Amino acid sequence: MTGFLGNAYLWVKAAHIIFVIFWMAGLFLFPRYLVHHQEGLTDPAEPPRWLAREKKMRSVILTPSLVMVWVLGLALSANLGLFDGQAGLGWLHTKLFLVILLSGYHGWMVGYARKLEAGKPTLQPRQLRMLNEIPAIGVSLIVILAVVRPF
Repeated sequence: MTGFLGNAYLWVKAAHIIFVIFWMAGLFLFPRYLVHHQEGLTDPAEPPRWLAREKKMRSVILTPSLVMVWVLGLALSANLGLFDGQAGLGWLHTKLFLVILLSGYHGWMVGYARKLEAGKPTLQPRQLRMLNEIPAIGVSLIVILAVVRPF
C-alpha cells in the first residue's frame, strides 16, 4: 500500500464504509421519526416518546457516525493525495461536495427536530416523506463516483 496509511489503508477504508452505512441508515430512518413525531403532536403522550427516540438516534447513531465518516474519509482522501494537488481526482472532489450536502441535510434535520420539540412544525408530513429520498439519491451518486471514477 502507498501513502501515509500504509498497510492500514484497507482497514481504514473498511471502517469508513461501515460508518457510512450506519450514517445512511440513520439518515433514512430519522425523517420517519420526524413524521411520526409531527403526526403525534395531537396526542400529548406521543411527542415526549418521539423526542426521546430522536435524541437517542442522534447521539448514538447519526452524529458519531457522521464524525467518523468525516475523520476516516479525510484520512483516505489525504492518502490518495487530495491535499497534495494530484490531478485526476475530480470524482473525489465531487464526492466530497455531495458529502458536504448530506452533512448539511443532517444538520437541517437536527434543526427541524428542535422545531418539533418546540411544537412548531413548518412542513407537512408528505414533504418530510419526500425529503427522505435525499439520502438515497446522494449515497447512490457517491457510490457511483467511488466505484466508477468517471472523471
